[in-house]
Amino acid sequence: MAWILFHPVHQLFFYDYPHSKADFIEKVIPNLKHSLSVTLQHFFPFASNLIAFPEENHLGKSRKPEFRYAEGDSLALTFAECDLDFNDLKGNHPRDCNKFHSLVPLLDGGIKVDDYVKIPVFAIQVTIFPNSGITIGLTNHHALCDARSRYDFLMAWTSIAKHGTDEMFLASASSLPFYDRVIEYPNSLDEMLLSLPPIKNLDEKYKPPELVHQTDKVRAILVLTRTQINLLKKWLLVQLPELEYVSSFTVGCAYVWSCIAKSRVHVEGKKGEYEVERFACVADLRGRLDPPVPQTYFGNCVGLIAAPTKTTLLTAGNKGFAHAVEVLGNGIKETLKFKQGIFKDAETWLEIAFLPVPTIGVAGTPKLNVYDVDFGWGKPQKYETISLDFSDSISVNAGKDSSGDLEIGLCLPSKQMDAFLTISKNQLESILSEQE
Repeated sequence: MAWILFHPVHQLFFYDYPHSKADFIEKVIPNLKHSLSVTLQHFFPFASNLIAFPEENHLGKSRKPEFRYAEGDSLALTFAECDLDFNDLKGNHPRDCNKFHSLVPLLDGGIKVDDYVKIPVFAIQVTIFPNSGITIGLTNHHALCDARSRYDFLMAWTSIAKHGTDEMFLASASSLPFYDRVIEYPNSLDEMLLSLPPIKNLDEKYKPPELVHQTDKVRAILVLTRTQINLLKKWLLVQLPELEYVSSFTVGCAYVWSCIAKSRVHVEGKKGEYEVERFACVADLRGRLDPPVPQTYFGNCVGLIAAPTKTTLLTAGNKGFAHAVEVLGNGIKETLKFKQGIFKDAETWLEIAFLPVPTIGVAGTPKLNVYDVDFGWGKPQKYETISLDFSDSISVNAGKDSSGDLEIGLCLPSKQMDAFLTISKNQLESILSEQE
């Protein structure tokens, strides 16, 4: 329920498609519509609505919002055409954030029906760039599901699109979504969330946050190769000899976190005025609960990890990177240490999430390879998380050329982006040169 408070998730996949608009209309549209229809028979929550109850019951209590699917419910599927430069959009270099907004669909606001309000939770937009490519934009209300469930939906849809039926998908029983609500958490968490005005007052006036025009913001992708990551790990073992293990995810996130902090200080000319800032990410809890829930559990099954530190420590040369690794690694370790008590601090997650300090969040995970989302035209040529525009988050995904690489996406003001790219390049060269 806490995810009702968050902005929608906007994903965008780029596919090469050197064919005409007529070919797209004749071949692609019918296949996508048919395969989506079949997929929704198994993943029906994507066609459901979030149901909110504005009126209190006879006991004066608010009723918990719920997802409801009724026969005849559907989702918005839009087909569009674009004349922007496809090759420019799918690059890694800094590009104007505004160019991407029209490629992802919006979610409609609340609709009053009897004593409840119906809120759409998912929409798709497929855009043709004639003789160049196709983009598929997805938008979902974060309350619907997390990255794992959304990825399972995409894997089912692509399988059905390529094979024409759901036989291959159904051949693996483990592919079917698990809808039973089996996760136990404190009842007081629901009571606390229902008392919050944004949830308690959900009504027909509700509209999900929309992407707004950015006056001076660009998006870019930083690629850290497997070789570079391994060399960074080797360097860290010297700097942090007590470090038992560090994941590629932690290395990539910590590296970018330290470089973003340095670029912000460089552009704003501030040394330590922020004093405290933090890195926040989520962990998939499906296999970490006791007892564990199936990997195909549908919904949000994640826990918050927050790693606070001082800006001055993050920006202390190469040691700032090592410090970021240590802080983030400890944050992950402490959060996931106690399986049975993993939700014991859940009531504090929102308070932590909205603390007014500079925060870098994370969207995505390299464990779910977005470059495997193949509808039959070949693997994506590029993946972007457009919802980074809402906040100071980064995206972290497996690389296109190698699943051992990391693609880290970020959106920054143009001057800060220039500083970030220079700082990250120089820092990487400096660290690697120490090992020669």
